[in-house]
Amino acid sequence: MQAIQTKEPTLDQVNLAVKAIIETLGSPENDLHTLAYEAFQQGNYQVVKRLAATNLSDNYCKSLGYLGGALKLTPNTDTILAESARAAAEFVREKTLARLGKEIAEALN
Repeated sequence: MQAIQTKEPTLDQVNLAVKAIIETLGSPENDLHTLAYEAFQQGNYQVVKRLAATNLSDNYCKSLGYLGGALKLTPNTDTILAESARAAAEFVREKTLARLGKEIAEALN
């Protein structure tokens, strides 16, 4: 096993990671997502966190809710990015499963 050297990420590096996560989430698909996305884009991270806290099963909001904290460049930045990325991946997974289920149901009916 090889040792991994780590250093604190720069704001530019974090911004690249945030961009990748937002691209993975894609465009907002409903009013809640639009509200969370617009608040995030405006830098109103407290609103995004509140939306994530009050919509606990929504992985789109959860992912954005983490991202504001990543921009503060704390020792937890890597963890915050990882949790945001996991929520974004889960959002895409759920969306894909719903689409596939619908298409299979249509094909079999």
